[in-house]
Amino acid sequence: MRAMKTSLRLLPLLLVLTACGLAHAQSFSSLQERMSAADFQKAGLDKLTPEQLHFLNAWLRTHAGGAGNGGAGTAPVVVGPANRFGYRAPADQSRGTVASTLVGNFSGWDSHTRLPLANGQIWQVSESSSWSCQSLKDPKVTIKPMLLGSWLAYIQGCSNSVRVERVR
Repeated sequence: MRAMKTSLRLLPLLLVLTACGLAHAQSFSSLQERMSAADFQKAGLDKLTPEQLHFLNAWLRTHAGGAGNGGAGTAPVVVGPANRFGYRAPADQSRGTVASTLVGNFSGWDSHTRLPLANGQIWQVSESSSWSCQSLKDPKVTIKPMLLGSWLAYIQGCSNSVRVERVR
């Protein structure tokens, strides 16, 4: 009896998730809709003939992965919205923890500090705080996903954390 009550409570949620999945599977936006005009031109897509552009959009529609798109399980090519630094994360990028080291000397941050990582990523402080710590050479850094899409950086040897956004 208890299991049935729990199932009935979860039914509306299941229906909403199913409807969202069906809507996503049936939707497709062309490259012109996905990209800004400047990005479209920068990528050279404005030089394609209408037939070439139609072929490319048709290929993306059938190869973007996922059920309902006719894809063969390949990764989608869509990207997420740009953050305030212009970085667009791939839509399929997991929000897992980033572990690396900061490149060079580090002694704290302010609201303009960029954090270049050994893995090639660059993150920037996204809050208006500042913090000083002892001068460190190539300290380890862990960047963890937080609620509502934010990220928190923990720098080894510094006794505070800071909200960051990915720049590259």
